[in-house]
Amino acid sequence: MSSLPLDPLAPAPTHTPGGSRARGKAMTIGAVCKALAQEFPDISISKIRYLEDQKLLTPRRTAGGYRLYSSSDVQRLRTILRLQRDEFLPLRVIRQELAAGAGREDEGELTPGGAPAVTETEAETRRRRRSSVSVRESGAKYSLDDVVEDTRADPSMIAELEDFGVIRGEKRGGTTYYDETEREIVRAVTELARYGVGGRNLRAFRTSADREAQLLQTILEPALRSRNPERRKEAVEALENLAAVTTHLKHLLLIRDLRKIAGS
Repeated sequence: MSSLPLDPLAPAPTHTPGGSRARGKAMTIGAVCKALAQEFPDISISKIRYLEDQKLLTPRRTAGGYRLYSSSDVQRLRTILRLQRDEFLPLRVIRQELAAGAGREDEGELTPGGAPAVTETEAETRRRRRSSVSVRESGAKYSLDDVVEDTRADPSMIAELEDFGVIRGEKRGGTTYYDETEREIVRAVTELARYGVGGRNLRAFRTSADREAQLLQTILEPALRSRNPERRKEAVEALENLAAVTTHLKHLLLIRDLRKIAGS
């Protein structure tokens, strides 16, 4: 019986008890990281493990505890990374996208790069982006303990975010609750904290968001205040679409400037 290679970059054995979970050769986490590094230069083993912790990936494990990624696991990971990079979506929305079938492999319909061939109209793209930016409801509420458990954030960091106005918890019967958006903010800041980004550094993000919100309000305020329910509904839909477009634009501008920094 052959043993699993100790080198994390080495390919893993292809045989699995009861048959292969997916077609193709199983890969170790190091091999997956190396295979996707050209398309996603910032990928790392710790990032892949983080996505697994968030229940977005479920690779098979050997008796010795090694992770083995099938071709479908790798495709799922590629989809997650593309949605983060190209659509700038939070993990909550990516989870919804995956549940809806985004990135699902289709036998015999893979592009030369290994990604599934997906066709989508411009209207469908706008609708999908808009669905990730909802201003009509804040979703479920989470206590401080829930947020800490879900995001693994330091409670002192959450308090700091409140002090700087990045999030605003709601007091109910002596307990502070946060909505889904605030929870995702905490999750994102927790990731930034790994690189030394603290609450004070986030003032720029808060100021930028305030200015963008004021701009969109100015554009659509007459319609949002209309007495016509249908016109107000259309205005809210337009607001969500504008929010998605400006978010994507901001992401593109950031990528452009980072490329200049990387090339300097």
